[in-house]
Amino acid sequence: MLPLSFKPARLPAGSQEGVLITTEHKGFVGVRLTADVRGDENDPAVLLLPDAGEGQAGWQKVAEALVLSGRRVISLDLRGSAADWSSADRAAHVEDLRAVLAQLGSRPVVVAARRGGWIALNALVTDGAFLAAGLVLVDMPVDQASTETAARLALPTLVIRGGFSPSECTPAGDAFNAALPIGESVDIEDADMALAADRTEALLGQLLDFIERRQPREAVEFRAGSDPRTLRDAMGCFATGITIVTALDGNGMPAGLTANSFTSVSLDPPLLLVCVANTSGTAPVLRDASHFGVNVLQIGQQPASNRFATKGEDRFANLPWAPGETGVPLLGGSLVSFECQRESLHEAGDHFILIGRVVRAQFEPHRDPLLYFRGKYRRLHFA
Repeated sequence: MLPLSFKPARLPAGSQEGVLITTEHKGFVGVRLTADVRGDENDPAVLLLPDAGEGQAGWQKVAEALVLSGRRVISLDLRGSAADWSSADRAAHVEDLRAVLAQLGSRPVVVAARRGGWIALNALVTDGAFLAAGLVLVDMPVDQASTETAARLALPTLVIRGGFSPSECTPAGDAFNAALPIGESVDIEDADMALAADRTEALLGQLLDFIERRQPREAVEFRAGSDPRTLRDAMGCFATGITIVTALDGNGMPAGLTANSFTSVSLDPPLLLVCVANTSGTAPVLRDASHFGVNVLQIGQQPASNRFATKGEDRFANLPWAPGETGVPLLGGSLVSFECQRESLHEAGDHFILIGRVVRAQFEPHRDPLLYFRGKYRRLHFA
């Protein structure tokens, strides 16, 4: 998403970071927020969030070092002053950050200092994996409420103590670290470079290690003979919708499975295809069916997607569905439902390709699709 406006400005003479750009973004209820942006726009992004009421001065060395390591650094300024920390102001900060993240063209690693960490934690506890690739909390004050929030954070998180000043490890901090589902922690005083003069270097070392693991600079490569997991992860970088493919078995009972390997093939004649795993329990039914349905799911049908992807479930129980004109089961509330006559079937490794001729389609254009990308459900973001 392009920023609302930008005002280019040069870094000091001799700087190796190139051009510094100031961008403006829409925050909560339209408030304008500014950010300093350094680095190549094609590099992985890191968003730096200061303490509430502080500017970006404390991040200067960190930002420059991250750019030199091949990162695009976005240093965001928060609204208000240090005194603006009432419940309403904190809620506004949280919504500001969510709005800015939704406007970015990629998911950055968010690095937040002190009370900025509280803001980031609460902004990312809901759908955090859709907005960020990871979270780093530097010297964030913690309490029982923050610990309870941390337990619901489904995002890789690094907790750093002593990043800017000597750390104060407390039982509350230990409980917070333990509560994080995908968390790790480090105390700069216990790091290899523990001298106060090396504190910034130690902080950078921990940041770069975490960021490189969660958002690698170099591409991961697959070659023939490599492990299937790598290929699967590579394929998962292609964002797709999600479908439930349905048919009637030999006894006239509904059967179906979740599939995201689906695409249109031809408009004349009207053909589409789905790829079905040979190991699926529904595979024999789809191999034999003369007709089948493809239900493209909308965002409210994530539970149905999970159900039809789980073995042993009564998949159609308490789920609204009705037979189409050809008799195939069609799921109520779907984004699109296609009824197809079997055109052909082709064996393809551990899957088979089922091509259908569309005889009827119905769709609801006002719903948002349920998306799948890199092993997780996603949703559209409109800034």
